Amino acid sequence: MVKSDKNLVHSLGENTSQKGVSYLIFFLILLGTVLLGGGAGYLASISGVKGAYSGITGNKSEGSKGVGVADKKVFPDQTEGMLREGGIEGEGSFHLERPGGESQNVYLTSSTVDLSQFLGKKIRVWGKTFQAEKAGWLMDVGYVEKL
Repeated sequence: MVKSDKNLVHSLGENTSQKGVSYLIFFLILLGTVLLGGGAGYLASISGVKGAYSGITGNKSEGSKGVGVADKKVFPDQTEGMLREGGIEGEGSFHLERPGGESQNVYLTSSTVDLSQFLGKKIRVWGKTFQAEKAGWLMDVGYVEKL
């Protein structure tokens, strides 16, 4: 016969002195983590450690031919044309005018390059093509070269 115990679930009780100590330890560990992370980031920034996009080149004021991330594996698509301001129905902030009329425009955004410094200039861009609803060709530009 199975013996039945009516007090199957027991209260463990609370030890209030332990509760305060565990919160203190948690916040000390959190503070230490934040300080160590911030210190490591600061040291990396002053030591010149480069991140994942170490291919970033200078800007046009330094006389370099191109600006942006010179990694053709990340930005494999290429085109050229005259850079103009304005996208098409919310897609892109700029566009490249190319021979053949408006249907040949490439609409551009950029996660790495300030395209506004090339307005009105003939440029070649490398980027990644994205699916668009209105634009015939929508590209995230990673590298720009002035022609």
